[in-house]
Amino acid sequence: MSIIGTRGYPSFYGGFETAVRRLVPAFADAGWDVTVYGRPGGQKAGADRDRRVTVRTTRGLETKALSTLTYGFTAVLDALLRRTQAALVMNVANGFWLPLLRLRGIPVAVNVDGIEWERAKWGRLARAVFRAGAWMTARFADVIIVDAEAIGDYWREKYGRESVFIPYGGDPADATVVPLDLDDRGYVLVVARFVPENTIGEFLDAIEMLPDDRDVVIVGSSGYGGELEERAARIAGARSNVRWLGHLSDDELLHALWTHAGVYFHGHSVGGTNPALVQAMALGAPTLALDTVYNREVLGQEHGQFVRADAAEIARGISALIDDSSEQDRISATSRTRAESRYSWSSVTQTYETTMRRLVQKG
Repeated sequence: MSIIGTRGYPSFYGGFETAVRRLVPAFADAGWDVTVYGRPGGQKAGADRDRRVTVRTTRGLETKALSTLTYGFTAVLDALLRRTQAALVMNVANGFWLPLLRLRGIPVAVNVDGIEWERAKWGRLARAVFRAGAWMTARFADVIIVDAEAIGDYWREKYGRESVFIPYGGDPADATVVPLDLDDRGYVLVVARFVPENTIGEFLDAIEMLPDDRDVVIVGSSGYGGELEERAARIAGARSNVRWLGHLSDDELLHALWTHAGVYFHGHSVGGTNPALVQAMALGAPTLALDTVYNREVLGQEHGQFVRADAAEIARGISALIDDSSEQDRISATSRTRAESRYSWSSVTQTYETTMRRLVQKG
């Protein structure tokens, strides 16, 4: 089996890479011969790696607009030459290359992620590419995988395709030590890539409305620099209570930050089931989330609080929750229970393995 469309293994870049780190050992345990395709520098040196898994690096154009397409193309070509048994493809932009796999008789499952062309970071051309890739995916993929039921509804209504719902999972962790000399349940946390659709700009506005003694931890970056990174750096430089850690690949520290946060703000406005939100739930972080259909699907109606993308409303929500220890405890307990029952990695990996095995048997 080949996994195509991520930065590699093991990688800590984003949701797809998080899933791959959990999936490939499970596939290997089930007897699969697994190859993960990636990019130069996409794997973290020294990170734990299952030695049963083959990692292949191909070439592409390392640009914001063309990286997914070009790396996906070269990975597909390599997989064709090696006559892979099946392919698990991440991201609809790689839908352009599915006819090549079909011509060789290779069954393909595609994790379509969110609705990429709704993301503000993409220009008109990129959005058109994603729409075209989605159409190709609907036409040529053998199985469509969605990580949120709302995304499945969209693919059914828009393209007439049924899908398999497989969300992300979360890891419980025994993070007893409060990190970075912070106070337990006394700080505000955000973990997100610095793009407009993650409401980072509004969050930065909101924290400037908070008291100067309110600790804030910001985890994330754009990966390409830009205005949001510059602003986060300015705020952290001017206010001793604000810490910007940038992109963080230390799972132990990140899990401790979620576990002991007083408020975790989750501002993702597009996409499906977000892996950061699921992980925050598994660790019992009291969550204040942007009010979207996706965030309500994951959190349910009672396992978090919701706000609009308005800085003043976000600031009020943060202040109310961080000063309410009983509400923090309630959300923490119920979100852990929901994550365990609905978003466990054991059930996620088992469903992926079953889906891929049925795909091969059908083919």
